[in-house]
Amino acid sequence: MKKITIADVATYANVSKSTVSQYLNKRYDYMGADTKKRIEAAIKALGYSPNIIARSLKQKSTKTIGVIVANILHVFSTQVIRAIEDYCNASNFHVIVCNADDDPMKEKRYIEMLRAKQVDGIIAFPTGENIDLYQGLLEENYPFILMDRLVPGVAMDAVLLDNEKAVHLAIEQFIKAGYKKIGMISPPMEQPVTPRRERMEAYKTALKKYGIEFRPAYLASGEITDMHIRIKEMLTLADPPEAILALNDRVLFELLQYTKDHQVQIPADLAIIGIDDVSFASFYSPTLTTIAQPAFDMGKKAAQLLFNQIQGDSRSETNVYRFAPQLMERESC
Repeated sequence: MKKITIADVATYANVSKSTVSQYLNKRYDYMGADTKKRIEAAIKALGYSPNIIARSLKQKSTKTIGVIVANILHVFSTQVIRAIEDYCNASNFHVIVCNADDDPMKEKRYIEMLRAKQVDGIIAFPTGENIDLYQGLLEENYPFILMDRLVPGVAMDAVLLDNEKAVHLAIEQFIKAGYKKIGMISPPMEQPVTPRRERMEAYKTALKKYGIEFRPAYLASGEITDMHIRIKEMLTLADPPEAILALNDRVLFELLQYTKDHQVQIPADLAIIGIDDVSFASFYSPTLTTIAQPAFDMGKKAAQLLFNQIQGDSRSETNVYRFAPQLMERESC
């Protein structure tokens, strides 16, 4: 079959090619209602479909952005993606989502793939290890926003939670409920992941604020696959913690599974607070006290910042936007 072109649409609608082009680009300012109807009817009758690649080359824009998440299984990640997609959809942009699994090599390949596809910009939850790659993007002035994490030594616009405040809210809640033997469990601390490091340091400073001695045995980290081992080691100490802060949602899942498997009663035997307000927190039994991140607001802000860069706003200075967490007080503490 012969491919239908703009010229075919123009002939069928008895208008010029430039008028059809204006219609396709939604420039209707000087276009009569009858002309619009004729073009619309011609497109429908001929089955015309715009050549997206050709239009992208002409406009120097693919109307597409990339989002690279560290781990798509996190509730926070999916909520951020949804907010970004909503914002892009309203601006007639498409989104390509890539899951890096906290793997620097996968992250590098995804960035290269997205650049090859000529996406207009990227929002990434960085691994923190591809420093030279990010520095090159910065020097190139390529539209790029960091989400949830920073890259050491690279001054890019970023959107993060106020991690220090999140941990302090949790520790304050534990203290308010009468707990002083407070532990924290985290994914691996060896990786340069901003929220983990900031929350670990905040945990220590919050304990100090309330005159509680930091006990290394009460701070555990490890891969999710081994998390039950770390939890068991902590809860079977001669003097175990009576309250635990789960650093993120996946750690919380493992902690809840452990308490179920070992008949640990919440909060009678162990008080729990998790950072990330998981969807089931309000109807789990007992309901779960959490520290909520404003994920949708953070995703929208990241999209706005990226669009500003795409539209040519100069980077006179770099900004890190910190969003306030919220304590969701329920029954687990």
